[in-house]
Amino acid sequence: MNSRKAQLAAFDRLLTIMDELREQCPWDKKQTMQSLRHLTIEETYELGDAILDNDLEEVKKELGDVLLHIVFYAKIGSETNDFDIADVANEISDKLISRHPHIYGDVEVNDEEDVKRNWENLKLKEGKKSVLEGVPKSLPALVKANRIQDKVAGVGFDWEEPQQVWEKLQEELGEFQEEVAKGDQEAMEAEFGDVLFSMINYARFLKINPENALERTNKKFIKRFQYLEEKAKSKNKKLADMTLAEMDVFWEEAKSFDNCSL
Repeated sequence: MNSRKAQLAAFDRLLTIMDELREQCPWDKKQTMQSLRHLTIEETYELGDAILDNDLEEVKKELGDVLLHIVFYAKIGSETNDFDIADVANEISDKLISRHPHIYGDVEVNDEEDVKRNWENLKLKEGKKSVLEGVPKSLPALVKANRIQDKVAGVGFDWEEPQQVWEKLQEELGEFQEEVAKGDQEAMEAEFGDVLFSMINYARFLKINPENALERTNKKFIKRFQYLEEKAKSKNKKLADMTLAEMDVFWEEAKSFDNCSL
């Protein structure tokens, strides 16, 4: 691994390149924080994909793309004299120090849960009106639900045992089925939302990241379905013309390759 001196030199090189691109490249000169926003979101998702695939070479590349965006935003901020990369680094450093009194102060903690509780309490002392203020409004619903539950658990609003959450899930499933039987679309949607929320909560108690779990299933389904398409094509058949029984033969073949069920 590189020395701290080499790491700092590499970062300085990136900052210099950013200065040059912002001054000389027509595309880079034109960009604003608003124009970069959707690209940043895309890069973050690409990084997430690489992490989920455990492709460390791709993780390295995608981290570079995300780092470029951070440097880009800081460069734009410096041009309006609002902030620069040093302000960004110093602010997060100050936050980390203040939020870790068990490392940089005299607070004692017993485990990870104590750390999380202290973190949320410190945020409230800093002027936050709600522990939920830190949950971005634009987060996808599944991720947002997980963050909401994690945040409120950090201040003690939580179930005590996984079994309690499981029982709550069963209760919500029952209420959902009642509304399905009635055929009330709006009520069904509301109860289905409660089921999903409870499922995500149960996953949290089991130390399962629901976003990762669902995305792995998405990838698994895509891989199997594309195998099905390829097999049908090799036999000069169209999926639309095949019976479910015929398609199921290829589906089972696809499942045998990853040794798991769907």
